Parts: sequence; structure tokens; C-alpha cells
Amino acid sequence: MRGRLRHGERAHQQPHTHVHGAGGAHDRRALVAALALISAFIVVEAVAGVLSGSLALFADAGHMVVDAGALAGSLWAISLAARPPSARFSYGLARSEILAAAVNGVTLLVMAALIAFEAVSRLRRPPPVHGLTVVVVASVGVAVNLAATYVLSRADRSSLNIEGAFRHVVTDLYAFVATVTAGIVLLVTGYRRADAIASLVVTVLMLRASWVLISGSGRVLLEGTPESVDLEEVRRHVVELPEVLSVHELHAWTLSSNLPVLSAHVVVPDECLADGSAGAVLDRLQECLAGHFDVEHSTFQLEPASHVEHEHAQCD
Repeated sequence: MRGRLRHGERAHQQPHTHVHGAGGAHDRRALVAALALISAFIVVEAVAGVLSGSLALFADAGHMVVDAGALAGSLWAISLAARPPSARFSYGLARSEILAAAVNGVTLLVMAALIAFEAVSRLRRPPPVHGLTVVVVASVGVAVNLAATYVLSRADRSSLNIEGAFRHVVTDLYAFVATVTAGIVLLVTGYRRADAIASLVVTVLMLRASWVLISGSGRVLLEGTPESVDLEEVRRHVVELPEVLSVHELHAWTLSSNLPVLSAHVVVPDECLADGSAGAVLDRLQECLAGHFDVEHSTFQLEPASHVEHEHAQCD
């Protein structure tokens, strides 16, 4: 609700009982399991990449380091989001998961740029690469990432935080498949540039995953209207209530991945506020939103029709 209420106005916010943005115990277990799988393989792959001379393997190892950091960050974000609201953070720390998703997107972007730069250099002067080592190590990497992907696929991917971790691991899985392919080409044909080409394929996948995370988290951080909420449809449903004359200052945004919020100024006849029926109007308004639009948190400011001319900067 905006500011304090004027005389004759009432506002209402629907009560809620759940913790904003809190990740379940199952999500935590999934992240921990995926982190353990990936961490156990990082050192092996980095050493193999150095010994074999494969940029694709070394790039995959670097990507897995980023994956491990992303998973650890996601776990931390879940812990923060589970904290109860306080006087300083009245909604709690629900948006920590969105920040984690944004960081995941940026790290993917930076990693893609570094790998692409080195890959282009190797396309000009391809160094010798031990194809068999590449195939063996990358095949193990495929198995490890398949397991991690399966574990994370069973978590709540409607959370941008979990989705960010999942996209990191899936991108790594694709990268290993490309690396295996490059190793086979090296073994069969001796074509050295296959390794660098596989690395470039990986960068494209990383850029795609990065865009999804950055755009999704950016929409939340900039308080864009949730994709699941059509404001014109909301307006149409609200004004269909017999007591509602008009609606303005209608806004919808998202606190975290699963928590859309809406606020509006609703104009009603003067007698609606005078005869004590405002509470029933508020109940119908929130039943309408929860039923049609799955908006659990809504705040309405009821205004008498005689007061509309005093409203400034109305947003129709």
C-alpha cells in the first residue's frame, strides 16, 4: 500500500503462512548430491586436460569449477531465503535466490568468453592433443553429469535458483558430449582442430544458458510484470465485481520465482465504505485473484468515488 491511508480509506493485505522463497529439504539434498558428484571429478579432469593438451577437457574442468561454485551459491541462497522476515527485511531474503541465478548467468557468460578466445587462437595453431585420453575422461564426465542432471531434475525447477544450477550442469553435460565427439574425430582422422571446434560449440550452449538466467533474473530484479499475470485480464475481472467502479495504480511484480505480488487502488461507491461492506469487497477481490491468477499476495486500497479527483499520477 502506498504511504498512509487517508481518512475514509481502508487497505487490506491477504495473510500468508508460508516462508518466502524457502527451498525444501529435497532441493537442498539434490544440490548437495550434485555438488559432491561434480567436485569429485574436477581434479581428475583438470589433470587429464593438462596431460592430454586438450582445451576442450580443460574448458570442461573450468566449467565444472564454475558449476561447483554455482551449486554452492544456490545452497547458500536457499539458506538465506529460508530466514524469516525481520524489521529490516520485511519480506525476508526471498530474492537471494534471484541474485544467485543472476550470478550463475554472469559466470556462464564470462566463462564462455574466455573459452571462445582460447578456442579461436587454437583454430589458427592447433596443438597436438591425445585423443584417447580425451575420449575416456570425457565419457566419465558424461556419466557424472548425467547423474547430477538427474538429481537436479527432481528438484523444484520453478525456482530460478534451482533452474540456474540445473542449466549449469546440463550445459556441462552437452559440453562433455561435444568433447567425446572431438576425441573420436581426433582418434579416427587426426584432425587437431576438432578440439577447438568442440570448445566453440560449448561456448554457444553456455551463452544460451546465460541469456535465459540473466533475462529471467533481470525481469524479477527490475520488478517486471510476471509472465503468468495479464494486467488487462486482472483489470477486467476486478471491475466485473458489482461494487467496483474502476481500478488504477495497478501493479504486479515478483518477489522471487514463485511469489507474484499485486497491488491496486480500487474505486467503490462512497456508501460501500460507510455501510461497513468494504471487508466483503476485499474478500471477493482476493478470492478473484487467487482463483483466476494464482496471486497469493495482494494489497488493495479502497477509495470512495468522491475521492478519485484527489488522486495524482494515476496509472490506468
